[in-house]
This record gives sequence, structure tokens and C-alpha cells, in this order.
Amino acid sequence: MPVGLFTIIGVTAGAAGAVVLAPLALTAAGFTSAGIAASSVAASMMSSAAVANGGAVAAGSLVAVLQSAGAAGMSAVVTAGAASVGGAAGAILGGAADLLKIFY
Repeated sequence: MPVGLFTIIGVTAGAAGAVVLAPLALTAAGFTSAGIAASSVAASMMSSAAVANGGAVAAGSLVAVLQSAGAAGMSAVVTAGAASVGGAAGAILGGAADLLKIFY
């Protein structure tokens, strides 16, 4: 089965959009270059992680990785991951649009 035009557009837009919007989402959640913002989603996550680990946030945990990305910017690996997830989401939406195009 050939890949439809909307699928190709969805993958491209999803990957590019995820790479552009991921840093904005990190900042909005409270993972900033100055550290975790007070009274934010990030602060709540950090508090929960610290309670679960006996007072410290474990290295390599989700909170630690997101804080690192917020503070230093996204590494090539994190950028590739964001692009992959965005591309997959775009492929699903684009594929659905291609299927609807067949019936309508």
C-alpha cells in the first residue's frame, strides 16, 4: 500500500513541530534554565520524586532528565526522541486523514 500524502505531511509536521515546541513545553512546565520554577508542575514532580526516593531525586530519573533539558537545552538524543514521537503522532493523524479521504 503506498504512503498517502497526508501521512507524509503528518510525519514532517509532527517531527518539526515537536522539536520546536518541546523547549517551550519544558519551560511552561517549570523546567527553566535557572532551575525548577516554584509552584509549577516541575516543582510538584520534583517533590513527589524526592519523597519517593527518601529525600533525593535519583540521577537519570524523569525529573532529572527534564531538568537537564530545561537547564542546558535538549541534547541530540532528546531532540531525536522528540522528533520521533512527534513524527509518529503525525503519521497516525495523517494516516487517518488518508483513510477518510478514501471513503469521502
